[in-house]
Amino acid sequence: MQTAEGGLREQHKARRRIRILEATRELLRDNPESVISTERIAERAEVAPATVYNLIGPREKIWEALAAGFTDELEHRLMALGAGDPREVVRSTVHLFVSDPVVSRRMVREWEESGLVLDRSPLTQLRRAMAGAQAQGILRADVNTDALAAVVGTSCVGALHQWVAALIDDDRFLARALFALDVVLAAAAADPHRDQLLAPLRTRGTG
Repeated sequence: MQTAEGGLREQHKARRRIRILEATRELLRDNPESVISTERIAERAEVAPATVYNLIGPREKIWEALAAGFTDELEHRLMALGAGDPREVVRSTVHLFVSDPVVSRRMVREWEESGLVLDRSPLTQLRRAMAGAQAQGILRADVNTDALAAVVGTSCVGALHQWVAALIDDDRFLARALFALDVVLAAAAADPHRDQLLAPLRTRGTG
């Protein structure tokens, strides 16, 4: 059983970790292309460099920690939607990226496993939303909703990397992510809902 002292120690560590990650975000916003060193982060967070290393790890782990924090925030937002509409899951995901573009872009560029940034959230919530649509009879009973969600997730990662490279702007990032979702929904639509799910594709291009 955890003692009161041990619990307090863990709380202090968690607060310092949050401060370190926020200091990193501040440094990136101040100078988007700057080299982020353990020493600079420690100075901004008002902790010892050893504390940064102990709580986060070496510099390459900073990007992983930022991605984990991003995913936690995304998960919190999406859980508030409940089962949710698949479109709201995609929209909330894109909005979180574009709300802090400097940090988001640098995080995705620097993190070696950035292709996995959407694996936990929103993919989990998107699977649930797809399964919910199937349970409501919106999607055909014979389709694999997990596979549909995976296809949408892959397309969103592609749009994300285009946005990170400044090949598309915020609006096109959202449009392409939603387009991928609309294509999948239309392809899997149950007969009574086919016209409704095809409508967005008839009125909009890929962006």
